[in-house]
Amino acid sequence: MSGPHTSTGHRGVLYVIACGSPLARHVGRLVDLAQSDGWAVCVVTTPDGAKFVDRAALARQTGHPVRTHYKNPGDPDVLPAADAMLVCPATVNTVNKWAVGITDTLALGLLVEAQGLGVPIAAVPYTNVAMAGHPAFRSSLARLAEWGVRVVFGDHVVRLHAPGTGERHLDAFPWDAGLAALRGAARPVVPVARAV
Repeated sequence: MSGPHTSTGHRGVLYVIACGSPLARHVGRLVDLAQSDGWAVCVVTTPDGAKFVDRAALARQTGHPVRTHYKNPGDPDVLPAADAMLVCPATVNTVNKWAVGITDTLALGLLVEAQGLGVPIAAVPYTNVAMAGHPAFRSSLARLAEWGVRVVFGDHVVRLHAPGTGERHLDAFPWDAGLAALRGAARPVVPVARAV
């Protein structure tokens, strides 16, 4: 694959949104894969996701600051507009809030806005078997998929683990699964989602 490009020939910009999971410690692996696929990558974290990532290392890796909070009024945008977004790892909390349109974090605000603008989005949840069994989570995943989000979830992606054992399964996570879901996705003619 020659890599994702906009109609102007520039590399597509992918926002990787990392939520509060121990898996987020390794999000640099996803950044490497996305860059190899031809994406220019920006990382956005939820407030809990920020606890797990190495912001300085990711900024060096991507060439962009890692964003977690909404900018102040009048502050300039520091990230280029997104052509696609990948929520990975996606937590139960973020999935459920996103599915009902809550925008109390920058990550959620970007997702809700991007979805309304038709920006391609994929989500790869990482959770345990107990949390994944909650009816609200299953309903939220179904709702997001119905709305066009490429939800990458199930035992064919990564087997659910017992509560408290997630750290033991981090190395088995298929980082390329979310990228594969975005391959071939329609790109907007011009970037439309801005880092609010």
